[in-house]
Amino acid sequence: MRIIAVGILFLCFSIFSSLSSTVSYAKLPPRFPSSVVRPVQLSLATKRGTKLYKAKYFTQILDHFNFNPKSYQTFQHRYLINDTYWGGPKKNSPIFVYTGNEGDIEWFAQNTGFMFDVAPYFKALLVFVEHRFYGKSIPFGGDKDIAYSNASTVGYLTSTQALADYATLIIDLKKNLTAVDSPVVVFGGSYGGMLAAWFRLKYPHIAIGALASSAPILNFENITSPYSFNNIITQDFRSESENCYKVIKGSWEQIEDTGSRSGGLELLRKSFRICKNYIDADALESWLTTAFIYTAMTDYPTPTNFLNPLPAYPVKQMCKAIDDPTAGNDTFAKLYGAANVYYNHTGTATCFNLAYSPDPHGLDLWSWQACTEMIMPTDGNNQDSIFPESQWSYSQRAAVCKGFYGVDPRPNWITAEFGGHDISRVLKRFGSNIIFYNGLRDPWSGGGVLKNISKTIVAIVAEQGAHHVDLRFATSQDPKWLQQVREREVKIISNWISQYYQDLAHHS
Repeated sequence: MRIIAVGILFLCFSIFSSLSSTVSYAKLPPRFPSSVVRPVQLSLATKRGTKLYKAKYFTQILDHFNFNPKSYQTFQHRYLINDTYWGGPKKNSPIFVYTGNEGDIEWFAQNTGFMFDVAPYFKALLVFVEHRFYGKSIPFGGDKDIAYSNASTVGYLTSTQALADYATLIIDLKKNLTAVDSPVVVFGGSYGGMLAAWFRLKYPHIAIGALASSAPILNFENITSPYSFNNIITQDFRSESENCYKVIKGSWEQIEDTGSRSGGLELLRKSFRICKNYIDADALESWLTTAFIYTAMTDYPTPTNFLNPLPAYPVKQMCKAIDDPTAGNDTFAKLYGAANVYYNHTGTATCFNLAYSPDPHGLDLWSWQACTEMIMPTDGNNQDSIFPESQWSYSQRAAVCKGFYGVDPRPNWITAEFGGHDISRVLKRFGSNIIFYNGLRDPWSGGGVLKNISKTIVAIVAEQGAHHVDLRFATSQDPKWLQQVREREVKIISNWISQYYQDLAHHS
């Protein structure tokens, strides 16, 4: 069984399955008040009927690292801006920039409420910059058919080009706002968090600090075990219920055995309420695997509507469905109940569509990045894994990428460009002002920075935290530990900005 293929496991998420009814899815004071991150901004904006941001465009160069004529082509680079609480350039009020992920920037802005929540306290200007080749920031005239056509065009989609985009845009924006002395802090979650950390290291003259949430910058080149990712998912479910773990672990063989028998596929279709247009045992296994992976990633303490509508603590809810005594010994009924938590929490689906449908957030091109520089081993499963035992195979990844895109991956490039090996020893000597947040229920935390590197490169680790939960809008139901995480982040950022103002005054 091949559960996870290139392009299916995106860094943040892939939504390759569909849900059907038939609807497809897819100067600062010395102390800070604890009310800084109270849940007020989103609700107020919604009640007033105002938008969280305005969309603007910047004429961006195609290639920052070459000087041939094609390099000077440009494209319209989208960014979102909110100046509601900005103190303005005369006060050198800060600018908070979100380094966009692999998708539509509006989606990420709407799920990064922390920046909106703290903007009034910091009197910050908020800017969310879209990643090239995603959303509406498409080179080659905005024509996706051309931009995505082959390696000669999509080859301009790299993390280094994206970081240079952000640097160029921020410098121009500050100049146009006559805010050249306003300090910039960058924020990001997941791949965006990786970019935020790398931006601080590569462009320290532009950003004074970075909050890198759930950023697996160590998930490369033999730094992190390829078994780490699925081991954490396994532990998430096993911590809720040993029976839940055993049912899921034992289900894969049952699905394969059933699918190979005469009439078995139809039985699977009926058991899992699969729409009549498509049924395949491997597809069903991938569909279920996706649910377990993303439920573990987004095991948030409050209801969310991020990847899919989910209840609070969805891993617990999945295990409740699996442990439901009314299902008896029917493994498929138990799994169906668990899948419903992820795919049908709203209860609107009449059947599930396993056929591929494009996701609404424009994540498709992550598969290109996963075939070029983002070689992040996550597929290994040991004997205790909730998924079938397997080994990570670079050669298999390389073969798939060669066949699909005609390119050879560069598995050593990220560590050569940004570092990673012996990170504590290396960054201690030259890095500063980075917060690495990780929640240990997030499978990506295995590739994260989990220990302080220096006094100014700080790791905040939450035992019950999930994927960049700290960046979400605050709610009245947030547990105390999450409130404390955010308050600590605010305090650290406050210190960065205060120190910047002191240095600015000293050198004026």
